[in-house]
Amino acid sequence: MIAINSKYRDGYFRQIEPFIGDRLIKILVGQRRVGKSYILLQLQEDIKKRFPEAQIIYIDKEDYQFDAMNTYIELMNYLEELPKNKLKKFLFIDEIQEIDGFEKALRSLQSNADYDIYCTGSNAKLLSGELATLMAGRYIQFRIYGLSYKEFLLFHNAEDSQDTLLKYIKFGGLPHLINLRDDENVYYEYLRNVFDSIILRDIIARYKVRNVHFLQNLIHYLADNVGSIVSANRISEYLKSQRIALLPKAILEYLSFSESVFFIERAKRFEIGGKRIFEVGDKFYFEDLGMRHALIPFQLKDINKVLENLVFHHLKTCRYQVYVGKMGDKEIDFVAIKDGQSIYLQVCYVMMDDKTHDREFGNLLKIEDNNPKYVISMDQFSNIPFKGIFHWSIRKFLMEFE
Repeated sequence: MIAINSKYRDGYFRQIEPFIGDRLIKILVGQRRVGKSYILLQLQEDIKKRFPEAQIIYIDKEDYQFDAMNTYIELMNYLEELPKNKLKKFLFIDEIQEIDGFEKALRSLQSNADYDIYCTGSNAKLLSGELATLMAGRYIQFRIYGLSYKEFLLFHNAEDSQDTLLKYIKFGGLPHLINLRDDENVYYEYLRNVFDSIILRDIIARYKVRNVHFLQNLIHYLADNVGSIVSANRISEYLKSQRIALLPKAILEYLSFSESVFFIERAKRFEIGGKRIFEVGDKFYFEDLGMRHALIPFQLKDINKVLENLVFHHLKTCRYQVYVGKMGDKEIDFVAIKDGQSIYLQVCYVMMDDKTHDREFGNLLKIEDNNPKYVISMDQFSNIPFKGIFHWSIRKFLMEFE
């Protein structure tokens, strides 16, 4: 187990901390292995300090001793059998979606003032549809991402440098990497195992997927087309060229499954000025670049799409809503919105010539409002504004942008 240190994942702790002791159920969601359990342990440490006499109950559905706890009735029976006392009870349940009917237990427990409840889940549909209605007003949800670059530096006790950035790009931000030998083959073997777990347990088993071969091919297609406009029709046409027949409806369903487990995330197109969100022609980015590179080895020719994914992930960790900007026949890589404020970003590898400069800055200069605009690139000495547009290096962006 990783030793808990309050400086690690401090941003998430600050989001959740105001709700400690509140009757709202705290639910942490995100892809497997991004560190949700770590944050639960961090919360437990803080609660023990605040309430030394409190009763901490920790149920980890990935621990063999809880294998037999598969229904809400078995959960309630387990809690009923615990020693009775008048102490405040803090209940932590890791991967709660593994317990059928868990919402019935949570509703019952929440009505009991003795319980303060914290859960994690690896499925975006954990609280959707009827379930959201049943739990309405009873919970608050927090999205957890893999390590940001600054967190990666803390976890790995590393200095910001080009070499460290490359390591972050190649292997991603899953926290468990710090427990492994610093060896590329070891890292990728672990990442492939996480991928298999997500595919087998969270998608194939949960959604009863039959066409496993297509699911794997679809994910490889997305990995190869990060930052490109993707549609079910386009994928269907590609499959026809490979002599595979699959209807767009089925493709949309498989994309939805992959999104629901936080393996990929969609960026919709946003009309700048008109504020319209398009329903077709989305882009997809990976929650963790290391997972992508466990499937498709990192190559310098992919650097533009990889940098886009990196910027997208950082914006999401900073809690922005992120869209692909559309302005007539021009495209802005990202429109990011938080607290009603919009910013615009272009991402490129390096400013190799005037043509690149004119393209990246020119599109932003056509936007008529006065919201902040950024060009992000790998240029190490790129922090000089141009006509009011910030030009930041990717390292500056990852270290300073919030």
